[in-house]
Amino acid sequence: MDKDFVMAPLTPHWDRPSHPAIQNVIINDQEFTSKSLSKVSLPPFGLYAKLDFPPCTSAPDPTYATVQRGRNQHLNLNSDLLYINHSCQPTLIFDTANLNVIAGPDGLQPGQELTFFYPSTEWDMAQPFDCLCGKPACRGRIGGAKDMARSQLDGLWLNGHIHELLEERDRREGAPPGNGGDALTGASSLSDDATAQALRDALRHAEKVVEAARHALQSYTGSAAPAHRGYQTGRDYAAAGDEPAGPGGAHASLVAGLTRRGATSRELSGEMGGDTMIATGS
Repeated sequence: MDKDFVMAPLTPHWDRPSHPAIQNVIINDQEFTSKSLSKVSLPPFGLYAKLDFPPCTSAPDPTYATVQRGRNQHLNLNSDLLYINHSCQPTLIFDTANLNVIAGPDGLQPGQELTFFYPSTEWDMAQPFDCLCGKPACRGRIGGAKDMARSQLDGLWLNGHIHELLEERDRREGAPPGNGGDALTGASSLSDDATAQALRDALRHAEKVVEAARHALQSYTGSAAPAHRGYQTGRDYAAAGDEPAGPGGAHASLVAGLTRRGATSRELSGEMGGDTMIATGS
């Protein structure tokens, strides 16, 4: 069994269990032995939990029980999510910018331990520790991203504020930017990063799912609605100035919204939108 770092016993001040449908918390009296197990199965980057306010609250300063969500922003979880331990090979990602907890690149299975990589959110931890996982990927001393070499962070999800602080540190120390970045601009290139590629794959898959659902809903409402007496389309209701109602109205409006295609991930990234910029020398 992995010996990833786990926190000391604490006294919860929230109603427990806070996430009974998705999390099984195993609390032990012995120091550093409590942990959490998943109750759900998720695909890669599937949503595990939201970091809602409440129960989360802002914290003025970092502590061993806070999670960093920005350069100078920290939050108290105030829930059983606090029992999610550190691992150098984590099963979860804490996307604090979007206040989401999502599955890692390998997805999540019931009974799997819930862990995340603490330096992915923490720049300078209030309580550093020695990781004891013993895996080839073990990073050893964990005190936040501030004291870690780029090579120790490669391939792992890092929040935006950690990327920014790392770039500032590298510039101060005169080190080349990480992830194959441009030495002049400091911009990072993530084209070869495994996590970035897995996220792109997951996004493309999600786009296909949404597109299939859009067509299925359009087909279903188009074939089912005429069977209802007095059926009117969303356009008929709009002409009359009334709000669509029932299978022929509310569904028609929903289909109309779904058939308006939004920008794809490639368009948003500039690959197809004609706005990709190429840097040239002066």
